[in-house]
Amino acid sequence: MLGSSMRNVLWLGFFTAILVSWWMMYSMSTGMGLDLIGRPGPMAEAMRNMDPRMDMHMPMAAFGPVFAMWAIMMAAMMLPTMVPTLRSYEDLISSANGSRAGWLGVLLGYLLVWVLFAAAIAGLQLVLLFAGAIDMLGIAKSRFFAAGLLIAVGLYQFTRAKALCHGVCHSPMTYFLTRWKTGFGGGLQMGAGLGAYCAGCCWGFMALGFAGGVMSLLWMGLATVFMVLEKLPQVGHRIMKPLGGALAAGGIAVIAYPVLVGG
Repeated sequence: MLGSSMRNVLWLGFFTAILVSWWMMYSMSTGMGLDLIGRPGPMAEAMRNMDPRMDMHMPMAAFGPVFAMWAIMMAAMMLPTMVPTLRSYEDLISSANGSRAGWLGVLLGYLLVWVLFAAAIAGLQLVLLFAGAIDMLGIAKSRFFAAGLLIAVGLYQFTRAKALCHGVCHSPMTYFLTRWKTGFGGGLQMGAGLGAYCAGCCWGFMALGFAGGVMSLLWMGLATVFMVLEKLPQVGHRIMKPLGGALAAGGIAVIAYPVLVGG
């Protein structure tokens, strides 16, 4: 009875964290003057045209606020993709000496990797901002830059590195069985390992935020859906390459469309 209660508490906390993360992203996005699909209103449009080198304090030109935004975004987007992994660990609690502490360790180890990823991509965003490649909202200033991101991420879907990382994310049970460690510390190590493979699998979907705007809830929602689908045992391996082809074709279309219409 106690074990069942603990299970319910942990899963309730897990899904509450997802909902809170999405609520915080919604609040930040609308608070900056963006609509639900990331289109800037008057206030956000004015922010886009600000120079990050100005003397006035601008949060989106400082590491702390940008890192906090990405960390919350990682929780909102990546926690839903963990459901198959945590369910796989649950199956091993009784059969392989797993524990609720180990379950929590897997979750925290996974999140630690994505917090580190958030720090890295926040730094990248500031580099791109001060280089003039993106604006204050994280939106690419050039269609060629946006197209290049789409093509690069699309082609990555066909690489050996993607296949290797996706194989681990797609079959967490195999990962657990070959690297099994007990207790909270063991769970933490396994979670960090899974997080590293997941980052190698999904970094491209995060980078695409610079193509459509990192604060766009539409991009966040689509990227989350794609990552969840890639991890589903029944369909994950079937959509990886078609999705890559679609992204690369989208990048080509971004370049070609203005030329075709005379823009």
